[in-house]
Amino acid sequence: MTIFIGADHRGLELKNAILEYLHEKNIRIEDLGPYELDLLDDATDFSQKVAQAVLQNPDNHLGIVICGSGCAVSMAANRLKGVRCGLAMNPDQAKHIRENDLVNVLALAADYTPLEEIKKIIDAFLAASPRSEEKYLRRVKKLDE
Repeated sequence: MTIFIGADHRGLELKNAILEYLHEKNIRIEDLGPYELDLLDDATDFSQKVAQAVLQNPDNHLGIVICGSGCAVSMAANRLKGVRCGLAMNPDQAKHIRENDLVNVLALAADYTPLEEIKKIIDAFLAASPRSEEKYLRRVKKLDE
């Protein structure tokens, strides 16, 4: 599995901390930017790069997108058919959205979630498996239509 990660300027510091955390856990991760602080960058650009990368191999790719609120990156990622991006503010929510909503891109709020909580959220998201019961698949199909 490969995890793609991207952020805007408000999420840059958190993105770099997450990269370090996941590398320590030997998780394959690809950084899609930004690589330096640019106060005029747009969350949309990095979020859609991550979403497009996830769509290249949706069975083996996941994404993490970060901005100040987590909202702009999730809206941008969800514009692409086949991407299901959800914001998680705690580990239980991360587990729930991965299992029940089949989320394949996790949105994080850099301004509202401390790093230690972010680590728990990511761990819960990665440990969870999407459910395959008909009702969950039916709901995803409706989103794609």
